[in-house]
Amino acid sequence: MKKVGWSFLVWLLVGGLVRAAETGSTPPAVAAEAAATATAASPTNGTAGRGVPIVSDDRHRLGPGDKLSFQILEDRDPPKPLVVTDSGELDVPYVGRVMAAGKTCKELAEELKQLLEKDYYYRATVVLGLNEVSRMAGRVYIWGQVRNQGAIEIPVGENFTAGKAILRAGGFTDFANKKKVRLVRTNPDGSRETIELNMEDILERGKIEQDVSLRPDDFLIVPARLINW
Repeated sequence: MKKVGWSFLVWLLVGGLVRAAETGSTPPAVAAEAAATATAASPTNGTAGRGVPIVSDDRHRLGPGDKLSFQILEDRDPPKPLVVTDSGELDVPYVGRVMAAGKTCKELAEELKQLLEKDYYYRATVVLGLNEVSRMAGRVYIWGQVRNQGAIEIPVGENFTAGKAILRAGGFTDFANKKKVRLVRTNPDGSRETIELNMEDILERGKIEQDVSLRPDDFLIVPARLINW
């Protein structure tokens, strides 16, 4: 077979680009690169082309309840909707559970790219779009001697304290031991700590400096006081 010279290959490449410009079409490799560049450069949310999500401005830190769109351009599949769980994780195809809370879309996309290219892809162009920001930063749980037991949502951007949680739960019942409220917390390393709060001082005597900011998955337990007959 006759060898093809470099000048002939260059002529083919230039000729193909010229024909693409004349017909308005774009070679697949150029189109893929242009799509990736446009996605990364866009400063706003939305969709591009056939539903490809556009990465946000990279300022929002992800939290529980945030709704995302995940896509690997090489698969040519439509974006897949994902939701950050209450524990701050994201269930990503091929990868599994990944911690998403506290990261931006860009940071998380780069992390997923490395994980995918490690075991599944020679090259993975990950597009992660922020579709909807949750209005809550997680949930805390309160039970015992309060009017309304159960889960309470932590509003985004608010310093949500134990005192606010008790008020949100409707306040104490008549038999609540306000001086012995327990906050049970599981730390990131898996250890557990218990903090005892005198909510009578905090809520009735105005000692708000003793109040404690709550974190997602904290538990507040309000015991009953002993009654002497």
